[in-house]
Amino acid sequence: MTQQPILVLTTGGTIDKSYFDALSEYQIVESGIPALLREARVALPFRVVELMRKDSLDLTDADRELIAAAAREAPESRIVVTHGTDTMTDTAKVLAAAVPGKTVVLTGALSPARFAETDAPFNLGMAFACAQVAAPGVYIAMSGEVFDGLKVRKDRAAGKFVSDDLR
Repeated sequence: MTQQPILVLTTGGTIDKSYFDALSEYQIVESGIPALLREARVALPFRVVELMRKDSLDLTDADRELIAAAAREAPESRIVVTHGTDTMTDTAKVLAAAVPGKTVVLTGALSPARFAETDAPFNLGMAFACAQVAAPGVYIAMSGEVFDGLKVRKDRAAGKFVSDDLR
């Protein structure tokens, strides 16, 4: 298998949240994704571009267009987008319509990457694996599963993504 480079676009979300003391709220800080990739000893070529530092509930249509434009205009055909989980499916829809012919995988975390007990490294690894082998399209990689980006929803009560069989 040839190793095609992967572009990682970071947008913020829980995966990049931190807190500074017991009285403060979580804040999105500089992306920890480059450190996670170094710690994982990722050997294939990759490039990280920090697009924004936003909670996904604060993303606007203009932000989603910026994410789509960055993916569409990138020389890489395999892309991982780190994103908050609350509106990940909304961004997946925009990407599916605006970025043809590329493999785009969205991932995030249900607890910050800086926490000892986090799903961030596993989800990021799943997204990298999916981006390497999946056909062009938009996917969501979370909790050990890969979903069609247009046929998935976040089940907030269960704290996970589930296939949306109604579509």
